[in-house]
Amino acid sequence: MANPYNKYKQTSVLSASREQILLMLYEGAIKFTKLAIQAAEQKKIADRGQNIMRAFDIIVELNATLDHKVGGELAVQLEQLYVFMMDQYTKANLKGDPEPLRANLKVLENLYDGWKQAIDKIKKETEHKGGAA
Repeated sequence: MANPYNKYKQTSVLSASREQILLMLYEGAIKFTKLAIQAAEQKKIADRGQNIMRAFDIIVELNATLDHKVGGELAVQLEQLYVFMMDQYTKANLKGDPEPLRANLKVLENLYDGWKQAIDKIKKETEHKGGAA
């Protein structure tokens, strides 16, 4: 029988809005970056590499989904940030140094907070307009 938690997780992802998926991706990247920092500090090379690759893959996905026609300058800036972050993950993996990971963690947390605020603002505006009709 399937694990109920895994079934719940799968259902929550399949029923999530684009905005929720974006936040989930950032949450995953933050989680794996924190785990990679911990592994780097503990000199656990295999764990460090595995978590770096998971976070790296999420950033690759975020970068691949950028829409430059719609996003314009914001998409260009995000692409530059994502490329920088991929470079930092590579450095951290090659050198075993947690500092590039800490830099990425700060960027990820700032981006997550910014997206969360923007999404919450849009939701409130949409609800307000819907209630006024």
